Amino acid sequence: MTRNSAVAWVGLVTALAVCGCERHSLKETYYMVSANSALPYWKTAADGFSHAAAQYKVTSKVVGPDGYDAQAELAALNQAVAAKPAGILISVADAAILQPGIDAAVQAGVPVITIDSDAAASHRLFFIGTNNLDAGHLSGKRVVEKLKNKGNLIVFTITGQPNTEDRLKGFRDALGNSQINIVEVIDIKGDARMAFDKSQELLGQTGAKKIDGFVCLDSASGKMVSDAIKRANATDRLLVAFDVNQDTLDGIKGGSIDSTIAQKPYTMGFVGLKALDEVFHAPPAHMDKDFGVDSFSPYPMFVDTGTLLVDKNNVDFYLSSAAAGSK
Repeated sequence: MTRNSAVAWVGLVTALAVCGCERHSLKETYYMVSANSALPYWKTAADGFSHAAAQYKVTSKVVGPDGYDAQAELAALNQAVAAKPAGILISVADAAILQPGIDAAVQAGVPVITIDSDAAASHRLFFIGTNNLDAGHLSGKRVVEKLKNKGNLIVFTITGQPNTEDRLKGFRDALGNSQINIVEVIDIKGDARMAFDKSQELLGQTGAKKIDGFVCLDSASGKMVSDAIKRANATDRLLVAFDVNQDTLDGIKGGSIDSTIAQKPYTMGFVGLKALDEVFHAPPAHMDKDFGVDSFSPYPMFVDTGTLLVDKNNVDFYLSSAAAGSK
């Protein structure tokens, strides 16, 4: 299914929602499940989820561990399934760990849609979120431009998480035949403090071992690397971050972060709940069917919520948007 048809499908869902049909009830409960739920990124996604629920006059619940813990997320998913909800929206911290739980939910008749990070081999209905290959590619193009095709680079990521794995692939592809050398890809394991400690250590290297730039493919490590750069007064180092947390935007404004890749977590949560509601009220005959290979599927494979590079040229717009959204 093309991106245009996916957008049209979401538009249809929204249109059905506002037609005035009295079909909703507070007894309908929808869950959003994620790991790292204490991050500002996930608070923004939760806002979108709850705002859509308020429009529909249904109940929304946001669950999952505050930190990066795929096993704890699986436990939260299983508890949500046991509550027999109208639908579940889930971001997959680790596909190998979460897929059995997703499949069990669908077998039990609970609609499951993934957001932000997918489990493509599972029985989830479809994925709503960023084209992470493109997002990684966008980050890589920025690095090639700013380092002028050569230099030593450190990449911070979360290994095993499908979205960050795709970003890393897209990033490597963008480097192409440049002379930019990825010295190390560091798995922060969901602990952003590791990014700070490692950056402090590496910023002291000089000569041929000098690190010219840092790239963060997760939401949390950008601020930590920025803090390390400021502490070392290493203003000549490049830092490309991910997401538009307030600290990240402040870093771009202040000059310690060159740029970041913006996603739309609010949109993921907002569109996700509305899509689940449509499935709940018009369920397929077989919930666990592989809709990805069905030419007559009622669902898209992927709804792309979009990405954009944010730098000093447009950061003020994002700062004002963040301020308005917090009111």
